[in-house]
Amino acid sequence: MDDATLTRQGLPAKGQGKVLLLACGALAREILAIRQAGAWDHLDLHCLPAILHNSPDQIPDAVEAAVVKYRDAYARIFVVYADCGTGGLLQARCDALGVDMVKGPHCYSFFEGNDAFEAMDEMTAFYLTDFLVRQFDAFVIEPLGLDKHPQLRDMYFGNYEKLVYQAQVNDPQLDAKAQACAERLGLAYERRFTGYGDLASTVQAVAET
Repeated sequence: MDDATLTRQGLPAKGQGKVLLLACGALAREILAIRQAGAWDHLDLHCLPAILHNSPDQIPDAVEAAVVKYRDAYARIFVVYADCGTGGLLQARCDALGVDMVKGPHCYSFFEGNDAFEAMDEMTAFYLTDFLVRQFDAFVIEPLGLDKHPQLRDMYFGNYEKLVYQAQVNDPQLDAKAQACAERLGLAYERRFTGYGDLASTVQAVAET
């Protein structure tokens, strides 16, 4: 499992376990680490391509297609997406399908802890997670055309003041790369070790229900 595959293709379910975690590919490593730490072998994981985040309007349909595909093979399906820019449409779709999903507006919020993130009210911060640091070019530079037109930086990031790296693990190489991302965007740099935040407690609750 490599990040490029998770970005473009996702991760197929193995057809094992009693509960399917239907997740974004950007969360695959974290979910697998949480599952291993809890020894929750009854949880299976299927990830949709992480690149769907660049077209959030496509997420509800993609989630529905996966739920329909796997519903008969599992006792329960839990959607490991937050709202992720769908404007409430994903929650409405999950409600219609009868499946539960992660609480929060996006992964930055639940990694920080939804309550803590809301209280911070950081309107001028640009966030990166471990996955997004590793896939910075694929998710930020290339989609915005900054690889070919770096002069567009101010148009996209002129209202931001800092880049906040929410670290899920302690990795000096990721720290250095995140700081380089901040420098590339001309933003101040802040690193926060969040660990898995509300994602860990959410997966635990699903596993133990």
